[in-house]
Amino acid sequence: MRLLSLATAFTLTATCAFAAPAVETVDTDKGKVIAAENGMTLYTFKKDEAGTSNCYDDCAAKWPPYLADAAAKADGDYTLVERKDGAKQWALKGMPLYFWVKDGKKGDATGDGVGGVWDAARP
Repeated sequence: MRLLSLATAFTLTATCAFAAPAVETVDTDKGKVIAAENGMTLYTFKKDEAGTSNCYDDCAAKWPPYLADAAAKADGDYTLVERKDGAKQWALKGMPLYFWVKDGKKGDATGDGVGGVWDAARP
């Protein structure tokens, strides 16, 4: 019986490693947004193009990309973008996703509208 339980746990873990990101909808003072599994709001950058990230260096220091595990696979609206360094970044409908370093807790969406080029990802 224990062997069956371990095999089942391994299968579930392996399946999760290849799935889309574990995101959730979170209520903020700016409405409902999409957040990563850590509860932090995700953002899109208007200077990106579908399938391409244009946020590197200083930009990426302030807006860390939502990186995916090397074995991650696209699923539905969640796709993967390859960054210049070869890392995979999650994207929603082709648009790369980022965090904002000034968000401190679940429900913060302080990056929405920054510079007129950052938007909170919406469900």
